[in-house]
Amino acid sequence: MKALAIAVLWGLTFAAAHAAESGRTPKPVIAIEKPGQCVEATDVMRRDHMKLLKHQRDKTMHQGIRSKPHSLNECIACHASQKTGSVIGAEGFCQSCHDYAAVKLDCWDCHQPKPGQKAATGVRP
Repeated sequence: MKALAIAVLWGLTFAAAHAAESGRTPKPVIAIEKPGQCVEATDVMRRDHMKLLKHQRDKTMHQGIRSKPHSLNECIACHASQKTGSVIGAEGFCQSCHDYAAVKLDCWDCHQPKPGQKAATGVRP
C-alpha cells in the first residue's frame, strides 16, 4: 500500500512538473482575420481586456467620454469574422476564448456582436 501511495505521489509530481513547462497548456484557437496591431499587446489583452472594457464603460456611461481605443465597438469592428460578421458563434473571436475559459459572455445582453449595428434596448431581461 505504501508503494502504491509513493507511486501515485511521484506520478502527480511528474505530471505537475511537465504541466508547468512552457507551452504545455493548450490555448484556444482563434482566427485573427484583420492584420495589424491591437490597441494593446496580446498578453495584456488576454489578461486585462475585461478591466479595459469596464474602464471604458465607466468613462462612457458616467463621464460621457466616448473614445475608441478600448471601446467594445472598436473590438468588434476588428475581430468580427469575415465569414459571419460576428464575434460570437462557433468560431467567433470572443466566443472561442470565453468557451475555452468557461466564462459566460453577457456583453450581448445589451450590445450587438456585429459591427455597425445599433445596441440592443440596453435593458437587461
